[in-house]
Amino acid sequence: MANHANASREEITAALRAGHPVNQIAADLHVDRARVRAIRNELGLPAHVRAIETVTIEDRWREYAKPLPGGHMDWTGERNATSNRPLLSHGYRHHSAAGIAFRIRTGRDPVGQVRADCGMQHCVAPDHVEDAPGRRRNREQLRYISGGRALQERCRNDHDQAEHGRVAADGRAYCNACKRARDARSQARRDAA
Repeated sequence: MANHANASREEITAALRAGHPVNQIAADLHVDRARVRAIRNELGLPAHVRAIETVTIEDRWREYAKPLPGGHMDWTGERNATSNRPLLSHGYRHHSAAGIAFRIRTGRDPVGQVRADCGMQHCVAPDHVEDAPGRRRNREQLRYISGGRALQERCRNDHDQAEHGRVAADGRAYCNACKRARDARSQARRDAA
């Protein structure tokens, strides 16, 4: 566009119809931004929206997940300051890198926390992460293969094991409600001392 000391309405209209932003038109034609906006509004034209390349969360995840021997993947991106768990900032939110890996593998959102079940802490390989129901299923299968009994419906404190039952990585069954109660009592004793 030519530099004009006082651009005409037709020049401003042509620049607006060409899709240029108000600030660019004002700078190029040496006119007031308010005048450009007023003409844009009179013409009923939308405000210029800068085109941005849309990058999916999975594409961003691939930028930071680096393959390691044994099929593991290391996370080179952001981490939680307290737990050191891999995080990915996308869409003004923090997302679990393991959760994204789970979604890449399964095509669905995880249920509960997603963790690596391969022995490498914070591994983000899609084939190595499981959500809570998947970990329980895998650990129950390990329990049965290694000769363990079927899980009880209720614990000795009458908690429903469909809701509170957990299976440790070694196949040992336990009640999470009872464990939380024991942990709370231990914490209360430490606080009282």
